[in-house]
Amino acid sequence: MSILSRQRAALVLIDVQEGFRGYETFGPVAAACAKLLRGARILGLPRIVTEQYPKGLGATVSEVGLEDESPLEKTVFSAVRADGFDLDGRDQAVVCGIETHVCVSQTVLDLLESGVEVHVPADGVGSRHEIDYERGLERLQRAGASVGTVESILFELLERAGTPEFKSIQKLIL
Repeated sequence: MSILSRQRAALVLIDVQEGFRGYETFGPVAAACAKLLRGARILGLPRIVTEQYPKGLGATVSEVGLEDESPLEKTVFSAVRADGFDLDGRDQAVVCGIETHVCVSQTVLDLLESGVEVHVPADGVGSRHEIDYERGLERLQRAGASVGTVESILFELLERAGTPEFKSIQKLIL
């Protein structure tokens, strides 16, 4: 596992949709994903946002703050298997969203299988039940994903302080 690099990493934001709003952890996970999305824009990372069956689960919630990102609609659980999924030549991925043990897990496992280094922020993923969240994260870590936090991932991508990007990212975190 190597250090995250702006030149190598992409953000994959999975299914933060209206249909999951009733989950106890939904608000904090949506806020964490929004920070990662804004951070990815600041740092110039490619951004992939997915929506699982939006006809039934609704659109990506406004709290995430989509701008020029066009969600990739899917009915498969792994985003990697969705038509149009493309990491733009990147070999590292930061994967966040819902649900840890289903769509996030299957996406991470497919990425790992294809040779992509995957980083998962523990505070940027969620499930309806705590046990699914816990077991999902454990499985991903055992499979080879690096589990960190939104803050640790953003600062790793920054590499140094004293830059305009640092000041922008610092405002997101504080």
